[in-house]
Amino acid sequence: MAKTSVMTEAQDIQLAIDLIRLGARLQLLESETSLSRERLLKLYKELKGASPPKGMLPFSSDWFLTWQPNIHASIFMNVYRYLQRHADVDGIQAIMKAFRLYLEQVDPVAEGEEPVLSLTRAWTLVRFIDHGMLSMARCDKCGGHFVVDRFDLHAHYVCGLCHMPSRAGKTRKAREQTALQAAC
Repeated sequence: MAKTSVMTEAQDIQLAIDLIRLGARLQLLESETSLSRERLLKLYKELKGASPPKGMLPFSSDWFLTWQPNIHASIFMNVYRYLQRHADVDGIQAIMKAFRLYLEQVDPVAEGEEPVLSLTRAWTLVRFIDHGMLSMARCDKCGGHFVVDRFDLHAHYVCGLCHMPSRAGKTRKAREQTALQAAC
């Protein structure tokens, strides 16, 4: 058994606490810290008052390419890349800072909802881009950079904001709000 320093263990515990507060899944915690699964489970239960969610992590890059998730993933990735280039942070610290800034911009708490992009999905997105499964392309109309499939053709790329799908925004919640407004 390898010896770990008290300082390293304290840093891992603090990192795990920060990640849990941001909504990280157990698999992400195991990957980013050197703490045992048992310690992470105890820490998670202590902070959240419940066991961590079970199940597999998202593994398909297709989720990031659908209309609404693509916009949110692109916001996150642009913030993440900016922090890497200009704030001299990288790795999990850059992901955490970019995710906090993303949350400030989308402010799901004000709308009483969960954010479209979770920390675990953001972490997965960075891994997909780092491993070449996804990339970023510049929109010819607005000039923004958006998450795209690396193997698609990107000449004359137009993003989902400049060319919205016909059913964009037609969720059940939007229909219910429209019905409430019409009734009033």
